[in-house]
Amino acid sequence: MLANTPSPPYYAVIFTSTRTDLEDGYEEMAQEMVRLAALQPGYLGHESARNELGITISYWESLEAIKSWKAQSDHQIAQKLGREKWYSSYKTRIAFVERDYEMNP
Repeated sequence: MLANTPSPPYYAVIFTSTRTDLEDGYEEMAQEMVRLAALQPGYLGHESARNELGITISYWESLEAIKSWKAQSDHQIAQKLGREKWYSSYKTRIAFVERDYEMNP
């Protein structure tokens, strides 16, 4: 499902990853992070897809909101577990969205 973002400007955090074979607790943690992110001030929505490569894009009102989410205590635990158990590689990019358009039948 596409995120219902407001009119720009806003920010996008693009998290691209490759997974290890370890599944233990991953899905539960991913669902919890979605739930907690939605409670954060400045959160606008997210989109996610996974095959060989996983891509999750979260949308935020400001850089301050992104920094607060990165520092959130449960999110820090998830980040640590991701580095130790679930991801063989990842990259995070932060982008400023100046314009968007859509086709929505």
